[in-house]
Amino acid sequence: MTRLVHISRQRDAARFVRSGISARSRGWDGGRGVYAMAVLPDYTLTHQWVRELRRWQPGVLVAVDLRIPDGTPVTVGRYGREPRRLTAAEAAGVLRGLDDPRGYAIFIPRAITAAEVRGSRTVPQGIGWRYKPGAHGTAPCLCLGCLQPGTPGVARLRRRSPDFQPRPPKPELMAALRAATGQDEIIEALYGLSGRRRGGAEELAYLVDHPDAEVREVLHYTLDSYRGRAARRLQERLIARYDAESGGTVHQPPGAPSDQRVEGDQ
Repeated sequence: MTRLVHISRQRDAARFVRSGISARSRGWDGGRGVYAMAVLPDYTLTHQWVRELRRWQPGVLVAVDLRIPDGTPVTVGRYGREPRRLTAAEAAGVLRGLDDPRGYAIFIPRAITAAEVRGSRTVPQGIGWRYKPGAHGTAPCLCLGCLQPGTPGVARLRRRSPDFQPRPPKPELMAALRAATGQDEIIEALYGLSGRRRGGAEELAYLVDHPDAEVREVLHYTLDSYRGRAARRLQERLIARYDAESGGTVHQPPGAPSDQRVEGDQ
């Protein structure tokens, strides 16, 4: 049997021990399964994912101990790179043989049964790396993809950056939108308004009948960030206009981004 450690929320630990772990995370090829780490001689390396996962998982994290058959098919590799397909025993051996296994993980492409869960235990919440292995002492990337709004300390980091430019307030964006004449200027102003939750969607009503289809598509996307009935009604008008022009029945103008969410414990 191969010993592995799965990092998850403390509030889920009792359910995992009782019923097993569902296959909710996505692997490299899009399949569902469970992420884990081999038990290594170094305690910090075994539990290296705790600090990084705390950026995305609310509450206290714990280590869930697993034992799965040695011949279980798994994948193993460093995040962001295509993993190797091995058995569980082979994958654990690969990790033990690495000089620097930071950033590596094992993916079991199935659910974990209750019989394979051997218990849970507390772990230090600051153990491991954050952002990426070796990131300590280097300036973090400040883009919205790497440091989302609400991340502890992100506002201070952005203010200290020489490249930091604060987002314009809504009155300034609306003034730019009203002054815009060309398609590109209107679209740029609309994208600026789409970054935050806000009200007052009725101010954008005049663009529903804009002759340019791309402007209307970006308007539909921007209205996703607005609250209230006015925003929903404007989107319904945009959809009705598109239906009338296309001669078919659709539920969203083409080109508008979809709201897809991927769930996973790790």
